[in-house]
Amino acid sequence: MAREASGYQDIEWFLMQHCMSNHRQIEARDAQILDQLLAIPFNYLPSIAAHSGPFLPQDPDAVRSFVAFVEAQRKEILPIAVCPPSPGEPQEDFEGFKDLLRACRQELSSSRNRSYAAWEEHFINSMVHCIEKKFVKMAVENNVYLAKLAEQAERYEEMVECMKNVASADQELSVEERNLLSVAYKNVIGARRASWRIVTSIEQKEESKGNESQVGLIKEYRQKIEAELAKICEDILEVLDEHLIKSAQSGESKVFYHKMKGDYHRYLAEFALGDKRKISADKSLEAYKAATEVATTDLAPTHPIRLGLALNFSVFYYEILNSPDQACHLAKQAFDDAIAELDTLSEESYKDSTLIMQLLRDNLTLWTSSEAEPSGGESGAATTETKEAGDAASSAAPAESEKAAE
Repeated sequence: MAREASGYQDIEWFLMQHCMSNHRQIEARDAQILDQLLAIPFNYLPSIAAHSGPFLPQDPDAVRSFVAFVEAQRKEILPIAVCPPSPGEPQEDFEGFKDLLRACRQELSSSRNRSYAAWEEHFINSMVHCIEKKFVKMAVENNVYLAKLAEQAERYEEMVECMKNVASADQELSVEERNLLSVAYKNVIGARRASWRIVTSIEQKEESKGNESQVGLIKEYRQKIEAELAKICEDILEVLDEHLIKSAQSGESKVFYHKMKGDYHRYLAEFALGDKRKISADKSLEAYKAATEVATTDLAPTHPIRLGLALNFSVFYYEILNSPDQACHLAKQAFDDAIAELDTLSEESYKDSTLIMQLLRDNLTLWTSSEAEPSGGESGAATTETKEAGDAASSAAPAESEKAAE
């Protein structure tokens, strides 16, 4: 776009400089998005002028031009880009721009002694804020869509990256966004946990046979899987601590994220040894307790997230802390509390809640049987991480239900 002879800078150039001065990387596609957001279709000018004051478009046939603002018999140049709408382009709602321009007009009326440079800075800052909000919203929507696409394609690592981008906006996630994040990490971590269990089982069998050469190879392979598990857990724990827990407003969100934090510290404790295992177990216990404190006051006993928390917390006591009595007490208490209020359960959450209640009962049956003993590792107890309830029940490795995490 050509600059005005007076030296006023166009807003697109200013925004680019503003972003770069704040160490924000601008890619070509980002510039295009900014450009689109700044473009006001030319045929909207009369409507905007009716709300904000007279506008005198300069070079109306140009793809980009300045708009002159008339206020108190003087002309002020507002660096707003305008362009005619492209054929077939959907007409966007510019109410936000109308409000912004109306506010600027009021600012001019109340600040006649203000220098133009100061007023221009005020206007630019307002516009930057407006554009950044629109930019963030567009980025979130695009990443959510791509996450859904990646889920359908079963490309869960890419789904994780998309949802990390959404979480980094530092805004409270919607229920859908929260579930997408949970599903993405559940699939990525679930595959490695399953691999670790298989390899560990093979390692134990080879050790019992005295096959030392094979055991060495298996151990090295197991450690590779453990490194992947640790990386995934540390990744989501950082997202939770740096973004999600800080942004959580509702009790439901707080319980969800603290429970998730407890889960991933528990996964670390599953394979860690010595002091590392104790540290992970302590952090998991702390997170589960924080989630329970909020759940007790903010969520009904039949709420799927509260039930899922009780299910996973009880598994933590059984598998990680080797406390079967505490595990059974917690699971039974959650089950009994939910049964007492079953008639208040909404139709929307009935299926999810009753499924988790069944898993709680399955665990109680397993843990109180004469054959069940806590192993400090893989007991086969149900948690809220997979949906394979039928398969698990038939193999004496109780089911896991992701619905509780949703």
